[in-house]
Amino acid sequence: MILMYRFASIIAKADGSISDTEQKWLKELLKLSELDKDSQEKEESNKNDDSYKIEDNEEALTKHKSEATERIYPSLQSNAQEELEALIGLTNVKEEIKTLANFIKIQQKREAKGLKTSQLSYHCVFTGNPGTGKTTVARIIAEIYKELGVLQKGHLVETDRSGLVAEYIGQTAVKTNKIINSALDGVLFIDEAYSLYSSSDNDYGKEAIATLLKRMEDNRDRLVVILAGYTNEMKEFIDSNSGLQSRFNRYIEFPDYSAEELYKIFEFKANEFDYTISDSAQKRLISYFNTIVNKNDENFGNARFVRNFFEKTLEQQANRLASQSFLTIQQLTEIKLEDIIIDD
Repeated sequence: MILMYRFASIIAKADGSISDTEQKWLKELLKLSELDKDSQEKEESNKNDDSYKIEDNEEALTKHKSEATERIYPSLQSNAQEELEALIGLTNVKEEIKTLANFIKIQQKREAKGLKTSQLSYHCVFTGNPGTGKTTVARIIAEIYKELGVLQKGHLVETDRSGLVAEYIGQTAVKTNKIINSALDGVLFIDEAYSLYSSSDNDYGKEAIATLLKRMEDNRDRLVVILAGYTNEMKEFIDSNSGLQSRFNRYIEFPDYSAEELYKIFEFKANEFDYTISDSAQKRLISYFNTIVNKNDENFGNARFVRNFFEKTLEQQANRLASQSFLTIQQLTEIKLEDIIIDD
């Protein structure tokens, strides 16, 4: 169609001028050529776009389940020690990790001098409530291990029971091995790991544990595993299996954030997105976080709660400002007392 338009254009111009009728027909040909081009491009796009391919139902279901139960974090590509120090709170956690890193460095120097070295397990158990920074710190440890030459890639693969345990006999080992393969040369982070254990003989979590322990032995130079979950549940889980006991002897406890630290997290999020906090709003926030901490609710989400509360605060500020026609930078950036909505 494009070639036809070009040919017609040449013929029309042959006498040195284009009549109104010729102009009309050329415009129609141009429209048709553009429509034809768009149609060809869309057809080509459909051929190349996986979303247009017809997948086998079982393969599609497996793919979607995998996406929902596995998250891969690339290496931080930054100074891991600086990332660690920049975290709010977690003083004891930071000290534990520094000690671990220093021990690895000294053992490597002893080995270089031909001295005997102590056998070291790089695997860890992170205990504590949700939202206390366990996944973030796991990413930093993965990067530290990379910087020290313990791991080649230093990426983190996060999963849980649903990413390891299948619904039918014989499938759990395959599913677990697939996740482990993606974590080789990096860190496998299993959240709520205690959910893998069950006293029931029909539960396939035991198969996942057995597969994991075997791969930890077979790939001990390429795989680091971090298990995470509530403190008491994790202790019971590790104690339930001698293989877990022998491989996991480094426990790092993540405490709940204090009211002051929760406010600092809120303030950090505000600065990150170019917001300021008025004095009255600041006082309201600190008072609210003190009340929340004193309740000692076991379901409290710590930093996760603060992030959600911050987003609701921005929504409330948007509602307050939406009816105003002319807004200054100060108005757009300031979080005021009336934006802090506290549910009873």
